[in-house]
Amino acid sequence: MHMPEPDAAVIARRAEIATALRRIVPGDGVIVSAPERRAYESDGLTAYRQPPLVVVLPETVAQVSAVLRYCKAEGIKVVPRGAGTSLSGGALPLADGILLGMGKFNRILEIDYANRCVTVQPGVTNLGVTHAVEAAGFYYAPDPSSQIACTIGGNIAENSGGVHCLKYGLTTNNVLGLEMVLIDGEVIRLGGKHLDADCYDLIGVVTGSEGLLGVVTEVTLRILKKPSTARALLVGFPSVEDAGNCVAAIIAAGIIPGGMEMMDRPAIHAAEAFVHAGYPLDAEALLIVELDGPEAEVDHLIARVEGLARDNRAASLRISRNDDERLSFWAGRKAAFPAVGRISPDYYCMDGTIPRGRLAEVLVRIGELSRQHGLRVANVFHAGDGNLHPLILYDANKPGEIERAEAFGADILKLCVAVGGVLTGEHGVGVEKRDLMPAMFDEADLAQQQRLKCAFDPDGLLNPGKVFPTLHRCAELGRLHVHHGQVPHPDLPRF
Repeated sequence: MHMPEPDAAVIARRAEIATALRRIVPGDGVIVSAPERRAYESDGLTAYRQPPLVVVLPETVAQVSAVLRYCKAEGIKVVPRGAGTSLSGGALPLADGILLGMGKFNRILEIDYANRCVTVQPGVTNLGVTHAVEAAGFYYAPDPSSQIACTIGGNIAENSGGVHCLKYGLTTNNVLGLEMVLIDGEVIRLGGKHLDADCYDLIGVVTGSEGLLGVVTEVTLRILKKPSTARALLVGFPSVEDAGNCVAAIIAAGIIPGGMEMMDRPAIHAAEAFVHAGYPLDAEALLIVELDGPEAEVDHLIARVEGLARDNRAASLRISRNDDERLSFWAGRKAAFPAVGRISPDYYCMDGTIPRGRLAEVLVRIGELSRQHGLRVANVFHAGDGNLHPLILYDANKPGEIERAEAFGADILKLCVAVGGVLTGEHGVGVEKRDLMPAMFDEADLAQQQRLKCAFDPDGLLNPGKVFPTLHRCAELGRLHVHHGQVPHPDLPRF
């Protein structure tokens, strides 16, 4: 993509900021050249791209504090970034702002088996936490599909979940303590190694705040003992309605699986061609249900789930005979996103959450929307907690297709809200869902959310342009009661 030449004022401003940052982060920690900045121009939502003004890569908390203190003093915008795997544009840079990369914060600081917790820097990968403790029989429960690459800091920003979030919770349910740097450079600590705080749930406020409140520099996570037994069922159904009804039946029976995931026919075929996990290719929908715990309990629950699956017209059913087979069931699901990438030049990964009882209805409606917009869709999602991940297939090289994909995605998200759900389950709002926020929140709700941001970031310097469709100054919010106008954001940079 050809980038226009910056004017003299931009070049001078970049040089001025880079000089100041090099005094804080010496060596190769400040990036200014165009080719090197290009590596940071987008996150996983690659439809939007914008090289940052300057990139800074601190290595210590003191450096993060000094960078933010400088930015506040100079009125410079800051976009925090982890591994860049966000799918909502949450780490999209600003042309007039600094991108603060936290990739060098990649050390595990302490493993405390007695208190069943581990303290890490935010650049440690999700899977890296489990690898650090698995020899002692422990693991970290949240496991998003990108866990080999995504980092704990990003997981906190988006409140990530994964296939085991149904039973063990999302990131917010597994964070015990945080160290965070505020925009004025102050370093604060929230929580610790204890399970619950004795005051306001500020950890809950920060988790899922998408980099709008501060920069996390240290995290204490809860780790769990690996279950003594884990087995999985691989169940094929003749329709997505039958699979959706089976999900509802399992939850209604009081059974909480370790994980319960669903894939429709296009996703099944893509994953099987990619991974060869033994998925039934004649099924219209596939359910993976994992039960874990003591062996006797797992055997009992497997039998109950098998009965419920057959009651809901299961066409095929396999029960894992050993751990390798169980992991092979999951291999296709974990690789579903890259697998779909093999059958379409581009895909748009959506994220919305609905009540489980409306699952079958919503899947049928998504099929209708697919025909209406003239684009294929593959459904892969966390069925147990109703967190949908429709993958809309399109070709960015064909005029108008990306716009149709975005319109299709917007209709899916509006559908989620209409049936009693929410706009996001774990991907966040970012820029992707920002202008859909009024579909879920009225003006008073959004203003109140912005007041919370103002308590942390009164000048609006941290990740501006994300989450809120209409921006107000903090002083204005103090006297705001009803605001009838909409001030749209400038057009986003589009690739």
